[in-house]
Amino acid sequence: MNATERFLKYVTFDTRSQEDREAVPSTECQFAFAEELVKEMKEIGIADAGVDEHCYVYGTIPANTDRKVPVLGLVAHMDTAPVVSGKNVNPRIVKNYDGGRIILNEAENVSMGPEEYPQLSGYKGEDLIVTDGTTLLGADDKAGIAEIMAMAEYFLTHPEIPHGTIKIGFTPDEEVGRGADFFDVKKFGAEVAYTVDGGALGELEYENFNAASAKVYFKGLSIHPGSAKGKMKNASLMAMEFQSMLPPEETPSCTEGYEGFYHLNRMSGEVEDAFLDYLVRDHDREKFEAKKAFLVRAADYMNEKYGKGTVRLEIRDSYYNMKEKVAPHMYLIDLAREAMEELEITPRVVPIRGGTDGCRLSYMGLPCPNLCTGGENGHGKYEFVSTRSLEKTTELLKKIVEKFHAMGQ
Repeated sequence: MNATERFLKYVTFDTRSQEDREAVPSTECQFAFAEELVKEMKEIGIADAGVDEHCYVYGTIPANTDRKVPVLGLVAHMDTAPVVSGKNVNPRIVKNYDGGRIILNEAENVSMGPEEYPQLSGYKGEDLIVTDGTTLLGADDKAGIAEIMAMAEYFLTHPEIPHGTIKIGFTPDEEVGRGADFFDVKKFGAEVAYTVDGGALGELEYENFNAASAKVYFKGLSIHPGSAKGKMKNASLMAMEFQSMLPPEETPSCTEGYEGFYHLNRMSGEVEDAFLDYLVRDHDREKFEAKKAFLVRAADYMNEKYGKGTVRLEIRDSYYNMKEKVAPHMYLIDLAREAMEELEITPRVVPIRGGTDGCRLSYMGLPCPNLCTGGENGHGKYEFVSTRSLEKTTELLKKIVEKFHAMGQ
């Protein structure tokens, strides 16, 4: 099967992960997809393919050369984002896209066009895989998995093409920041790796956000509103006051490039209890630390104002900018860029406004920049990917493997 055929099959698996669960995987449904991948890997000749108790899938394509070639890893994640349903995904192929509006769901009046998503104009004449307007698509990151699997099948069915050892890893729970929690770098056995978890064709990334989560709990005091003066402490209003202290221009909708932000991801509230859940992001480590310190000062201020114990703040770092760990291995970027150029793909080295498993894997001793998958508009019902991008990225993986072999001695 080519990457497109595999992708259309893979998106039918519901692998939505879930936040605030200690278990890995956070959802049992991810095991069904993992087991299917292991089955397919064995069918194409990956003899050691298997899934462990935490839903990590590993497999090896053995070297077929006498040259000493660096062991290359390729990693993608199985789960889809929890913010939008990934159940009953119903993809559709828009043949020879004409550059206009695409009706995703006529009954629900859901459509998209280049007015809101200018990048669509660049796909005129291509075949686009889109959603039915009720779920996400799952290109993040089932496109990456499909491309890795198509690449693997190619080398296993063409033993005449020399290559070094290729390690394949598929992870759970990347979308909830847990994808590397139980990744066994030693067992994986790669010297360097790429995550295949990026966006539009040609994107190449080795810088990402420093990331943290911040959970803010507010404790109020309820009393009859008719006799509340001087007594009631409304937790919901205190949560709104806390949010109002954050700089309004430092939100995702107001930032781009290397600019960081506070993202209010979830909220809930009543009079006695309220809760705010933030994502804190910045490429610059000093600015990242300053953002976290600002949250601490805001919580301290409110505890002084309303009484000790009114606000409880929990901050947990998620991952750090991988640039520090990839910089000593910049040949990974140069090699990928050369491979793109040889395939007439225009390389675009851009900072990741997010993170991948590779961020944490780089700090676990496995330098791991990120490659494109072709997917666009991830985490929502306007997600799409072109069939050309799926197949071109597969060609890119093949070319990178061939270039690794050429490095050998």
